[in-house]
Amino acid sequence: MKTKQFIVGLTLSAMMGGGVAVGSYKLLENNTAQTAGQQEEVQYPNVRYTSSMRSSEMVAPEGLNFIKAAQVSTPAVVHIKTEYKTRTADRYNSPMEPFLREFFGDGFGERAPRSPQMGSGSGVIIASNGYIVTNNHVIDRADKIEVVMDDKRTFEAKLVGTDPTTDIALLKIEEDKLPVVRYGNSDDLQVGEWVLAVGNPMNLTSTVTAGIVSAKGRNINILRTSANKDMSIESFIQTDAAVNPGNSGGALVNLNGDLVGINTAIASQTGSFAGYSFAVPSAIVSKVVDDLLKYGEVQRALLGASIQEIDATLAKEKGLKTLNGVYIAEVQESSGAKEAGLKSGDVVTAVNDVRVSKSSQLLEQVARYRPGDKVKVTYLRDGKERSANVTLKNLNNSTELVKRSTAKAITFDGASFEPVSKQEMSKLGIDGGAKISGINNSKFRETGMKDGFIITKIGDNRVNVPEDVEKHLKSFESGVVYIEGVYPDGLKAFYPIGK
Repeated sequence: MKTKQFIVGLTLSAMMGGGVAVGSYKLLENNTAQTAGQQEEVQYPNVRYTSSMRSSEMVAPEGLNFIKAAQVSTPAVVHIKTEYKTRTADRYNSPMEPFLREFFGDGFGERAPRSPQMGSGSGVIIASNGYIVTNNHVIDRADKIEVVMDDKRTFEAKLVGTDPTTDIALLKIEEDKLPVVRYGNSDDLQVGEWVLAVGNPMNLTSTVTAGIVSAKGRNINILRTSANKDMSIESFIQTDAAVNPGNSGGALVNLNGDLVGINTAIASQTGSFAGYSFAVPSAIVSKVVDDLLKYGEVQRALLGASIQEIDATLAKEKGLKTLNGVYIAEVQESSGAKEAGLKSGDVVTAVNDVRVSKSSQLLEQVARYRPGDKVKVTYLRDGKERSANVTLKNLNNSTELVKRSTAKAITFDGASFEPVSKQEMSKLGIDGGAKISGINNSKFRETGMKDGFIITKIGDNRVNVPEDVEKHLKSFESGVVYIEGVYPDGLKAFYPIGK
């Protein structure tokens, strides 16, 4: 199982550049956690009887029944199994490698192959034609994704797209007439309301646990990485439904069996459930999935302002008369907020008449829209309530949508190049490239390059699509330039090519 270490989260680590996705995060550091590269052994836990009471004597409170929700949701929650190839030494990590390999042979630097590692998690079927939503960390960098249905049928899944900023991924299996969980409205959830977590913890398939909504709009700083920076969206539903490793990507449903969240994280000092679990709200999930299906990329809309949580210290420092709302520390030039007249010192209290009292709630509301959408922002300035219509923009302060890649295969100087698949990009941690599918007797072969190599950079120029290979090499005048890239097993390489 691939693990990932966060202050918040179950250890997600890598073994020499790769590893195994985990089925759940944990919130607090575990001093006895596994070392990098070790696969966690997941076995059935010791089972003890907790009571001698017969089932006929166990009566649920009047009006409370979990049977319907369990029957509706369980058939549509799948077990996701992932496979990761153990990577050898990074023998391609030096520009001198091609010369050394030519001298010592193609086996230079290789180690004996090792058995692949395995990971486990859960997923939810949201469309009868085979679309499945799960967590990004469940399938991150997997070489193979297998889906096991509740009725034990098995399918190999393809990765449609991912959004690390919300930890959501979309998979597809080739099958029709599948059971589904329909979307519920996470906005309607109330603190204290009963919910069920459905998933596959510790290889205990099709497990249902119950709890209540403990809090909403919870920010636990689990998704804020160097790659995501300030783009992560955390407004989790906190529950006390038991969730353990293997539950990640599974369903959080209400008593009607409607999907209100995707179980993502736990708070624990041991890596196992200790009373707190967190789920991505269905309002965010549905928007991310819709974007991935329509555009192939998530369309992130931004207000265009740096914000701060308001506490007693900030209120005293800035002379604020309220502790509710979100403080605007800075407004970016050319942003939607700037153009709408928002200023540093304003306190945002609502977005489209939905009250926001903390940063996570504001980010969640804005994340539901796309660049170009207009929202009504209610705010306080000098103690007076005002409103402004803000046109949301993207990271580049534009209202343009990110379009699905239309990259095509090409042939250049005797070699064939094809686009890199979404699954390969996710597995290798890259966001584009050109994959050599037929090196033939081209000048690329003369460098020592092999079929399957993915070119990501030529000199100082990034390669995002196959056409970039031809463009950058044609613009290169004379001398030697290094081609940088990665092989499907994750090993990097540098090859000199002359003109």
